[in-house]
Amino acid sequence: MIRATKVGHVVLKVDQLDACVKFYTEVLGFEYVNRLDKPRAVFLTLGVQHHDIALFEVPATADAPKANQVGLHHLALRVDDMASLKEGFATLQQHGVMVVRAVDHGTTHSVYFNDPSGNRLELYCDIGGDGLERARKRTARTLEGFPALDFR
Repeated sequence: MIRATKVGHVVLKVDQLDACVKFYTEVLGFEYVNRLDKPRAVFLTLGVQHHDIALFEVPATADAPKANQVGLHHLALRVDDMASLKEGFATLQQHGVMVVRAVDHGTTHSVYFNDPSGNRLELYCDIGGDGLERARKRTARTLEGFPALDFR
């Protein structure tokens, strides 16, 4: 059996490379590392490893991500605490990013939104230090079973 130690990085397909680079660096705080010219791609880091996310450009005519297809559902980005999550929510609003959903999962507080190419992202903070144990005991079995968060 393979015993991976962590998820190393994520590669996303985007149809608006420049807009996505701007979004990931100016809104989400990633740092530009380098780029490829063929295929067009940009590598971004959160400052610890060589890259956390790579954005590979697909043609503008490519199909947009669909909710009902096989593939990546969303990419989750963790922040330190609820104050940072509230700040992140405000930053998204300041940049005109539509929040799809804000929810209390019982183990995390989460805010869902899309990048300029339609890739779903989650900004979240853990609640308490025993999340794995609480997740194993979770009783909610539908997304509607989790209460919404209100940042007003």
